[in-house]
Amino acid sequence: MAKTTFDEAKKNKVDEFYTQFKDISAELLLYKEQFKDKVVFCNCDDPYESNFFKYFALHFNFLGLKKLIATCYAGSPIADTQLSLFDDEPIEDKTTKNPHKIEITEVEDYNEDTAIDLLDVEWLLRNKKNVLTRLKGDGDFRSAECVELLKQCDIVVTNPPFSLFREYVAQIVEHEKDFLIIGNTNALTYKEIFKLIKEDKMRTGYSNFNVGMYFFVPDYWEKYHKIENGQKMVRVSTSCWFTSLEVKKHKEFLTLYKEYTPEEYPHYDNYDAIEVSKYHDIPKDWDGLMCVPITFLDRYNPEQFELLGITDRQNTSGLRTKKYTVEDTPKYNDLNARGVIKINGELKAMYARVIIKRKG
Repeated sequence: MAKTTFDEAKKNKVDEFYTQFKDISAELLLYKEQFKDKVVFCNCDDPYESNFFKYFALHFNFLGLKKLIATCYAGSPIADTQLSLFDDEPIEDKTTKNPHKIEITEVEDYNEDTAIDLLDVEWLLRNKKNVLTRLKGDGDFRSAECVELLKQCDIVVTNPPFSLFREYVAQIVEHEKDFLIIGNTNALTYKEIFKLIKEDKMRTGYSNFNVGMYFFVPDYWEKYHKIENGQKMVRVSTSCWFTSLEVKKHKEFLTLYKEYTPEEYPHYDNYDAIEVSKYHDIPKDWDGLMCVPITFLDRYNPEQFELLGITDRQNTSGLRTKKYTVEDTPKYNDLNARGVIKINGELKAMYARVIIKRKG
């Protein structure tokens, strides 16, 4: 159901997946030194609702931030008690959903034992150095206002709309900003994303790649996994962190202990490579090409391995050695979409694989 949830949401352009505070805290705590003296921009985050904003506001001094900026879309509600915080004209329609931004440059220390439930935006704004203002546009990350804010920041941190993930990442890369964001693990196979990983400009984060995450979703969602504190939640197994920041596990060398045998590592029929079904079973004595599961990218160390491509229909790697036709098999079209192994005389298409080679 998790993959179905993502697929349906992408099809219908529903991007209302709200990240839990505990998931944000568990990941971001591991980058502490990299946030020091930085301007952080959360460009998909209503400060009154976002756990990303809450995390950075609570840990502003702990992280040594220079500034925190958060913006929200036109779909984020402003309560009546919050309307007076704007210093421009009053809003006549109290139900209007108003895009806005908040800029935090100074925060008094919180009591960590109670702060998570007590964070008060109005309290933050009593400090005149912190400002809440209404945006002129719709608050979309692609709007001119938000792009100008992007230019001012050092690191972008948020859970962006995954239906726009390619476009979102492209904008960050264009402006040469660091980032720490949540996305669908399937994005690892997008040619634009894979290219960044191959160039060592993007990597997965620390959180367990295969566990996935629970997200809060709106009340109108009919499909959900559980209710917590009165809020519906869905588990999305195909979710992980993507970042340009340093991640220590991607500097660790995998211990290779297995030896190659043709029985355990069959050769592909349409690639000059062997099949390695689990990345920790990479043979220590094979110097040729290997096809490994996508999960390998969560442990990829560019100093130990070279990324060559992915087995795909477009043959973007240029490494495919054979293209099947109807004369080979009625299922030739399916076979051309993947790497293929011959088992007991029959051709079998494998799941998408990453093509790698050991360095040295």
